[in-house]
Amino acid sequence: MSAKKVLFVINKKAGLQSKVDIEKIISNAAKKLHFQFFIYKMNNGDVIAEIKNEIKIYQPDIVAAVGGDGTVNLISQIIQQTDISLLIIPMGSANGMAKELQIPIQIKDCLALIVSGKEKKIDLLKVNDEISIHLADVGLNARIVKRFQLDSKRGLLTYAKHLFFEVFVLKRTNFSIMIKGKKRRVKAVSLTFANATQYGTGAVINPDGKLNDGLFEICIVKPFPKYELIKITFQMFRRTLKYSNFFEVIQCKEARVKSQRATLLQIDGEVIGKVKEINLTCLPVALKVLIPNHLQHPTLIN
Repeated sequence: MSAKKVLFVINKKAGLQSKVDIEKIISNAAKKLHFQFFIYKMNNGDVIAEIKNEIKIYQPDIVAAVGGDGTVNLISQIIQQTDISLLIIPMGSANGMAKELQIPIQIKDCLALIVSGKEKKIDLLKVNDEISIHLADVGLNARIVKRFQLDSKRGLLTYAKHLFFEVFVLKRTNFSIMIKGKKRRVKAVSLTFANATQYGTGAVINPDGKLNDGLFEICIVKPFPKYELIKITFQMFRRTLKYSNFFEVIQCKEARVKSQRATLLQIDGEVIGKVKEINLTCLPVALKVLIPNHLQHPTLIN
């Protein structure tokens, strides 16, 4: 069997980049594990066009996303519907999709997946003209994500700070949801369009979601009294939010969501902007990912 060819796409702005010599680690692993590699460092240019060109020239078996959820999203857009596998090397502040797929924290363990990992195809979610591999939402969490991006500090405490601020000024919005020609009107503080199940914090918004079932979930957080926040947060971390009176899940393949007023949309941790209409389509088994072979993956159907 010929050596695997791996294109490493490195986001130099990702949270942990300054603390490790990633190129040296990759080079040492390549000698030990016998894979070929090429490194592309993201810059301020047209990175999508440049990465596509590198793929065309290098013809890799695997593209490794070295960064956070935004980097993972970017590579997913580029290699979807191809035979190229995605390897995630989590080096961002949240790393939600890496946690979802039980990707190791240590870089050397991630690199070991090049030879020992299992290939698995998962769904993607088309959100208007964008792609989501993980979670997209409008409302409460999207505003928290925007505040988090503007904050120089990272971590769970910083996220919690912005959460409590947004809950204090909690906004509710009227939405209409069209599925299979049937319209449903809901009042919500947040709508999450979920391919996956949990945020990078470990909070579970979509307890019964699967990554490869050809479906996605619209998770509705209804207006709730402020004193319910601690209970709801506790339920999210215990995977029991589905039992809350302030929560509902709709499962579907396609949907159209309209908002009474323009509301902030985020996709995989990146703020897109304010929208009034969102068209959603599941793209079944559109992306091949590398995951640990020895683990049980509760969000994947075998």
